[in-house]
Amino acid sequence: MKLLQKGFTLIELMIVVAIIGILAAVAIPAYQDYTARAQVTEAVELLSGGKTAMAEYYADKGVWPLASSSTMGNTIGKYVAGIGITVGAGISGPLTLRATMKATGVNTLIQGMTLFLKTVDGGKNWSCSDNTATILARYRPAACR
Repeated sequence: MKLLQKGFTLIELMIVVAIIGILAAVAIPAYQDYTARAQVTEAVELLSGGKTAMAEYYADKGVWPLASSSTMGNTIGKYVAGIGITVGAGISGPLTLRATMKATGVNTLIQGMTLFLKTVDGGKNWSCSDNTATILARYRPAACR
């Protein structure tokens, strides 16, 4: 009588474990970048509300509000600690909105970092890809690179 062997050999199991390890080594860093980018998207969305309000104010009055280096109320989010405004030289100079990420509860790649949105033409065009952003371009949404 002949016995048939059933199951996997040790080498087959080791190959499967090695393949899973290689896939995990590639997937985990990609997932970290993805979660950081998703959390920065919240900052961009919160700043969008400030863009609209500031552009309307400038269109109505012809100057920026005199809230230099102030904050925009209690605008916070799950990942954003706060939103602020900085008015450049002169009341019609450049305006910068900033969102600072929280120091805890956020992906370690962006903890405590800041994203800036800047306009120099009265709120018609906004840029968040200038050199003042502390959040690396790879963690910002495509519209902000």
